[in-house]
Amino acid sequence: MTRRKKTRSLADKVQIRTGKRKDFKKWRHENPDQVASTTRFTQKKRQQRKLQAARKMARQDSGQPIAIHPETSDNDTPDRRDD
Repeated sequence: MTRRKKTRSLADKVQIRTGKRKDFKKWRHENPDQVASTTRFTQKKRQQRKLQAARKMARQDSGQPIAIHPETSDNDTPDRRDD
């Protein structure tokens, strides 16, 4: 008579949502319509994005302007020559 080997983890055997991370990920994947962020979280993230955008605009405005494509009056000749 042989004994069955004991498994350390019951995560694969569980078929209901138990609160374990692996089970929750599986449940969330199978039920996307029941998963939604709280309004407090979405408002917080929206506010953070607004602040981030405002900081980025302030950095851009305070920066030094760079002429990436300066207007040339040399009849549009390129800088390099093929002599």
